[in-house]
Formats: sequence, C-alpha cells, structure tokens
Amino acid sequence: MDSKEIMECDDMLQAQAELYSLIFSFYKPMALKCAVELGIPDAIHNHGQPMSLTNLQAALSLPPSKQPHLHRLMRMLTHMGFFGEKSTRDGDEVAYDLTSISKLVTSNMGPINLSTFVNIELHESLVKPSLYLSDWFKQESSVAPFEMVHGSNLWKMMSESPELTKLVHDGVSGDGHFLVDIIAKKCSYIFDGVGSLIDVGGGTGAMATAISDKFPNIKCAVLDLPHVVENLPKDGPVKFIPGDFFSYVPRAHVLVLKWILHGWSDEECVKILRRCKEAIPAKEYGGKIIIFEKILGSTDDNAIKEPQLLFDMLVMTALAGKQRHENEFQKLFEEAGFNSYKVIPELGKYRSIIEVYP
Repeated sequence: MDSKEIMECDDMLQAQAELYSLIFSFYKPMALKCAVELGIPDAIHNHGQPMSLTNLQAALSLPPSKQPHLHRLMRMLTHMGFFGEKSTRDGDEVAYDLTSISKLVTSNMGPINLSTFVNIELHESLVKPSLYLSDWFKQESSVAPFEMVHGSNLWKMMSESPELTKLVHDGVSGDGHFLVDIIAKKCSYIFDGVGSLIDVGGGTGAMATAISDKFPNIKCAVLDLPHVVENLPKDGPVKFIPGDFFSYVPRAHVLVLKWILHGWSDEECVKILRRCKEAIPAKEYGGKIIIFEKILGSTDDNAIKEPQLLFDMLVMTALAGKQRHENEFQKLFEEAGFNSYKVIPELGKYRSIIEVYP
C-alpha cells in the first residue's frame, strides 16, 4: 500500500469516527435529561463537596446493581463538561463536582433554575417530531412536523392540556427569570425611565414578574390568550390581560417580545409588529419594543453558532417558525412601519436584545 492509499484510509477512518459521533450524539441530551430527572446536580450541590460514586448512588436511592451503570452515565456527562471530576483523598475513587453548566439546573438557583427548560425541550412531545423530518419534507404542507405527528399544533395542544401548558410555561419561566437577572446586572439601562410595560405573549407572567421585582417603579402587565391567563392571580404586582396579539395590543410605554417572532412567518410577524406599533407612543416619549431573539450570523464562534442553528431546527420542527439574520429583522421592522432599531449586544453573542422605535 503506497502513501496515498494510506492517507485515503486514514481520512476514511477519521470520517467514519466523525459520522458515528453525529449518529450517537443524541445520547448527549438524553444523558442530560436523565441527570436532571434523577436529581444528580442537586445531590452533588447538597453534599457540599465533590461526591464519590458510592455516595452519589446512595443519595439518589438507586439500586446497588445500578452503580456500574451510574459510573458510565457520569463518565459521559463529565466528558461533556456537565460535571467535573476529581480524585478522592485516598485516591481510590473519583469524585464528581458541579461545573458552571450543571449549577444552572440546581434547585438552589431559585427562579432562575433552568432544569424546567431541560424538561420541556427534551419532553417526548417535542422530541418525537424530529424523528419524522424526512416524511415532513416530502409533503406539500405548511404545518410544522409537530402538527403532522400529533395532529394538532403546539398552541392547540396546550389549550387542551393543562399538564403540557404548565410544562411549557415552567420551562419558559426559568429562562425569563434568568434573563432578567442578567439584564439587571449588565444592562438595566434598557428600562430607564419606563413607566409601563406589557410582556406580549408573556404566558403566566414569569418575565413580567421578574421585571417588576427588579424594577418596582415599572407598571407591568402580560397579554396572552384567555385560557392562559384566566385563572392567574388578579391581586399581584403584574396585571394579566386576556387577548390575541394579532388583533389588539393594549397601550404601554414599552412592549416586550421574548421568543415570539421566531414562532411565526414573516407575514404574521409584520402583523404582530403593526399591532405593537399602534400601542406605543412616539420614540421621544419613550415608546419602543424590546425584542429578545437570537440573531443568526452574529458570530463565527462555533460554540455559539451551533446552538443558534440547533434552536432554528427546533422552531422549524415545533412551530413552523424560524430564526432570522439581522437583515431579515430589519425588513420586518420596515414593513411594519418602524423608523429605526438598535441591537444591544449585552447578552453575549448567543442571544440579542433588539430595541425597535416607531
């Protein structure tokens, strides 16, 4: 075998390894889901120091026969960077510690605990449609793979299932509290001088409540569908307004659109934005829309770009929506009649704040 053939063989073997990595990479989120459901991050946190496998198995009340398998799960999660690994004092056993990633899903994080987000994004109802993408591509249909598989879109299923509704809103809640916590520390100026605010499509009010807690001078409200808000508290710091943002948005100085536009077509987004424009005062009187979305093409860093593209696959599969490049957002704003916008890069490159002015 000559050197060229050897190089070709080496390339093929490397390609095979990378292909197999892609094939089996679905076990990464499944391992994450398993860890959260078993309560492994909380067990390690509650232990107060790096935790041996034996102590972890006992704390989780798992059958002794599962300890070797628990070791294999922890080995994978450690390789993923979800947990850290240290030697015990006697050196006979490995001890596991939390990393900055796994700390985000521990109960001690309070309302910014993101374990609820793990629960909804890896729920069977959202994962199952991804198994039928090829079938969906072959059909001349505008419905999302989610609707093709379940016979109903996500919003209708939520209206008929209190359990699914709670799961979705709990997941979004953790992310909303997380986001406002970061904003309060890094860029609180986006709420300077704001007298009133409505979170449009704000669900059960997690983000509006977080804003009200951090910025008590702002009068906060949530607009969402009647079945979402009808049974929510009427005497809390946040007012809940039943309605459809395609038809009408109540007046306020500032409107918030968090993860709304990515769920709709360009035509539907323009309609939403026009309703929003009707509800806010002129820019000189503080009128603006604050949009929280990911902007495709905002970075070449693959560690950031990949989750953006994965999220785009999610909204395509679950909502028939899409993530957008900045020029696509600009086109939406112009078609809806807005005069200007500004991207605020305070949240890093993964997600962005976009302020839009009438």
